[in-house]
Amino acid sequence: MDKHKAAEAYDHITHGIRENLGQFSQQLIQVFFVGLTIGMMRTVIPALAEEEFGVAEGSFMLLTAFVVAFGIVKGALNFVAGRLSERMGRKNVLLLGWLSAIPIPFMILYAPTWGWIVAATVLLGVNQGLAWSMTQTAKMDITRADERGFTMGMNEFSGYVGVAVAGIVTGYMAAAFGPRVGLLIFGLVVIALAILMTVLLVRETLDWAKAEGARHAAGRNDGPVARYPQNIADSPTTWQVFTLMSWRDRRMAAFSQAGLVEKFVDALVWVFYPVFLYQQGLSLAAIGWVVGIYGFVWGGSQFATGRLSDHIGRMKPIVWGMWICGAGVALTLLGQGVFWWSFAAAVTGFGMALLYPNLSAAVADIAHPNWRGSAIGTYRFWRDLGYGIGALGLGIVAHVGGTVDWGFWFVAIAMFLSGAAVWWWGEETHPRLNPADPQ
Repeated sequence: MDKHKAAEAYDHITHGIRENLGQFSQQLIQVFFVGLTIGMMRTVIPALAEEEFGVAEGSFMLLTAFVVAFGIVKGALNFVAGRLSERMGRKNVLLLGWLSAIPIPFMILYAPTWGWIVAATVLLGVNQGLAWSMTQTAKMDITRADERGFTMGMNEFSGYVGVAVAGIVTGYMAAAFGPRVGLLIFGLVVIALAILMTVLLVRETLDWAKAEGARHAAGRNDGPVARYPQNIADSPTTWQVFTLMSWRDRRMAAFSQAGLVEKFVDALVWVFYPVFLYQQGLSLAAIGWVVGIYGFVWGGSQFATGRLSDHIGRMKPIVWGMWICGAGVALTLLGQGVFWWSFAAAVTGFGMALLYPNLSAAVADIAHPNWRGSAIGTYRFWRDLGYGIGALGLGIVAHVGGTVDWGFWFVAIAMFLSGAAVWWWGEETHPRLNPADPQ
C-alpha cells in the first residue's frame, strides 16, 4: 500500500478535543483516579511513619526509601509503557496498571513494618507508570497539535486535583477510622471504580496515532510542521529513541533533565513537607490542607498554563516555572504559621503548573507520531526517576545536615540550575511559532 492509500485508510478518523469529547472526558476521569491513588499515600503515611510504622526519628534515609523505590519503578514502567502501548494498545496497558494497584490498600492495612510500605509503593509505581502514562498518551493521540498545551494542562489539572483531594480526604478518614482502615476504604473504592470504567467506557486510541503518522508520510498535514529530529529512523528501535531523548537531541535532553529535577520538588512535598509540618505541631488535617493547596494550585492553574503555551510557546512557561517553583520551596523556610506555609505552597504549585504540562507538550511537539508513545515514555522515565534521585539526595543532605531544612535548600538550588539549563540548551517547539524549514 502506498503512502496516499495508507492515509486514505484513516480518513474516517478525526482529531480534536471537540470531535472526541467523550473519550477525552473518559481519560480525564481516569487520570483523576490515578491522582487519587497516589494522593492516598501522601499525607498520612509520611506523617505517621514513626508512630504507626516504626521508622525511628531522624532516620532520613529510611524515611525516603519508599519514594526512592517509587521513582525507580515508575520511571522504568513509564519507559516500558510507552513501548508496550505501540504494540498492544493504550487501553490494555491502562488496565494492567489498574490491576497492579489492587493489593496496595491491603498491604497498608496489614503492614507490620516500613518494609511493607516500601513494597506497596513499588506496586504504586507500577500503577502510576502504566496508568498515568496511558491517560497522557491517549489524549495526545486524539487531539490536534494546536491543542497539545491545553490537553496536557487538562490532563495534569485532573490528575493533581485528584492528588490534592486524596491528601485532604484521607487525612479526615484517618482521623475518623484510623489510618490503616481509612486508607483501605478509600483505596478500594477508587481502584474498583477505575477498573470498571476502563473495561466498560474507555476506547482504544492507537488508530488516531497511526492516522496522524500516515497523513504526515503522505504530505497531508494541516498547518505548520514541527521541527522533528532528523537523526532517527522512521520506525526507530527502543535504543534509538532512548538515546535521542537522553543526549543525541539537545532539545529533548534539556527537557528530560528538567523533568528529572522538577520531581525533586514533588519528592520533597511527599516526604519532607508532612514531616516538617508535623514537627511544627500541625494536625494531620492541617497538613493535608497545606499540602493540598500545593496540589490544588498546581492542578487548577494548569487549566490556564497549558492553554497559555499554545499562544506564547513552551519555553517561557517552562523556564519561568522552574525558577518560580524553586523560589516557593525556599520561601517555606523563611516564615512561620499555616498562612505563610500555605502561601509558599501556592507559589510552589503555580511554578509547577507553568513548567509541568509544557515540558510534556514540548516533547510531544517534536516527537514524530510514529514513535511519540516511546518518546513520551522515555521522557517520563527520566522525569519520574527524579523521584528516586531527588528522594535519595534529600535523604543524604538531611542526614548530613541533621535536619529536613537542608532538603529544602537542596531542591531550591537544583531548580534554579535546571531552569538555566533549559534556557541555554532548549528551543521553542510549538510548530506555529517555530515551524520546520520548508522543503
